[in-house]
Parts: sequence; C-alpha cells; structure tokens
Amino acid sequence: MTDSGWPRLTAEVPGCGGAFKLVPEDFEVEEVPAYLPSGEGEHLYLWVEKRGRDTRELVRALAAALGVSEDDIGVAGMKDRHAITRQLVSVPARAEPKVPEFALDGVQVLWTKRHGNKLRTGHLRGNRFRLRLRDVKDSGAARETFSRLVAQGVPNYFGEQRFGRAGDNADLGRLLVLGQRLPKRPDRFQRKLYLSAFQSRLFNQALAARLHAGTLATALAGDVLRKEETGGLFVCESPEVDGPRVAAFEVSPAGPLFGPKMTASAGAVAELEARLLTEAGVTPEDFKRGGGETEGSRRPYRVRLGSPELTAEKTADGEDLWLTFELPRGAYATEVLHELLKDG
Repeated sequence: MTDSGWPRLTAEVPGCGGAFKLVPEDFEVEEVPAYLPSGEGEHLYLWVEKRGRDTRELVRALAAALGVSEDDIGVAGMKDRHAITRQLVSVPARAEPKVPEFALDGVQVLWTKRHGNKLRTGHLRGNRFRLRLRDVKDSGAARETFSRLVAQGVPNYFGEQRFGRAGDNADLGRLLVLGQRLPKRPDRFQRKLYLSAFQSRLFNQALAARLHAGTLATALAGDVLRKEETGGLFVCESPEVDGPRVAAFEVSPAGPLFGPKMTASAGAVAELEARLLTEAGVTPEDFKRGGGETEGSRRPYRVRLGSPELTAEKTADGEDLWLTFELPRGAYATEVLHELLKDG
C-alpha cells in the first residue's frame, strides 16, 4: 500500500481538489530549532535557505567547499528538495574563513554563529510549514477537514519520502534485518535509511489498524501512552483513568518502532503488534542485526497542529488556499495534504 493509500481520519469528508507543489514556492519549510547558538564554541552554525536542493546535496557541497569531512557536518533533520527550506547546519569552526566563499546554486547562507556542540539529528523542536493548494474545488471541505485535524490531531504516518522514489526502501531494510545480502552493498547512509524505512512501514500498518478500528484517540488496556509535554512513556493499566487524558491531548497512544529497546505493550495490543512481525516474516530478535540503527522506540499515533491558519486567495482560475501550521519533529506535512485531498 502506498502512503496515499493509508486510511484517513477524515475519510467521510470529500476531497477538496486542487494542485500542490507546482513550483517550490508552494511548499515552504522552516525548522523550529531546539536551541539557538550561543556565539562561542568549536562549531559554527549556518542558517541556510535552499531552493531545489535536498539536505544531503548541501552537506556534500559544504564538505567539498570547506575542506572538511561530511561526518564533521551536523544537521537536525533532512529537508525536501522540491521546496523552499530553511534549516540550521553546523560545521567545524576552523572552516569559518572559507564560508564566505561557499557557493551552490539555489542555496544561501543567511547568517552564521558559533556554538559549543555539533548539531545532531533530532536537535529541533519541529518545523513550520506554509503550503499553497492551487485551484481548490471545494474550499468548504478543506476547511472542515482542517478544523477536524486541529481538534483531533493528524495521524502520524511516515510519509512517502521515507520509502524512496522506487518505494523499495522498506523491502531492502527487511532483508538487512533478516541478515540477507542486498543486490548492491549500501553505504552507511543508505543502510540507516533502509532499516528505518522497514520500521516505519510496520508503524504505518499499526496506525492504519487503529484508524480502521476507530481507536486513534482511545486508551486501550496495554497501550503504551506518551506524555505530550515530556515524551515520557507508560503502559495503560486503567483505560477509564487514561481515556480522559487522551481526550484532552495530555497523552497519546504510541505505536511500535520495533527493536530491543522498545517499550513493550501488553495484552491485546501486544498481540496485534506481534502479529505485524509474523506477517512480515521477522522476529523481535532479528532487529538486533540492525545494531544502533534499530534499537527501537515508540512514536505517537497522532500529532497536534501548532499555530494553525487557513486563508483563501482569489485567483483568475478560482481559489487558492494557504495553510500554515507547525508540526513536531519527525511528522510529515504531506499527511495533512493527504487528508485534505483524499488522493489515494
């Protein structure tokens, strides 16, 4: 099943129609940093704007221009190529004199500032999005869907970007988990990508089952629940106690990213998760082959839309809609669009 084919929270609301991302300006993404650079230290933070370039291209070009290793460059998250994006990148401070000479078509370094530590994956609070839907056919349906997502949260599927252009990243990750050889030996980046994609597909399947059952925002006995404020995890023993906390968005059910360090669920929830592994032909022990890449964790089944705004713009051809919102790190704006467009 493709990403757009997963069940939707707002399935009973018609798709609004329209076209998305005809040009990069239709999709703007800006990181919300976890912290700002202090002004002192052995690393230099660059606030970079990109158009038509992905993060990996940027890292390669910076390494070549600054004379440093790609491993010396830090990023908090990967950003889409077909968009205008702004993100922090860290480089060793010794490369600071060469930064003004750095040039890459579609890329601008907007400012630089020193900091004490290298930027690591996940060192961001989230992302701020501004999306344009062109020539929308049913703006009423769009507003209804958007308001429901604001009230109930967005199903936290991994987007199609995670699974690769050919859609085979998860299949390759499964082979790695089983200890089998791939047709082409992956580099370290590809290995991490493939293993993560396999975990992500299993999570998406678990999330789809919750949506089919109508239990996305329900505390089930044995569920692993995640505290919204702290990220802390605990197993639900009393649905009658935790149910109101889920309804208030204080906690959310959290699905499996399989691995030896994943917090275990219990009861019928654990049985359903075990069934996913059986159907995939893998065991919990197999994930040990992934080492540090498949240690395992939990991911909330839903995420909140922060600072949501929907505005309309009349055009010669009809009406465009602008959507502005924030999502926590690791969540995909394309999932909001799939809910609006019903394109699968």
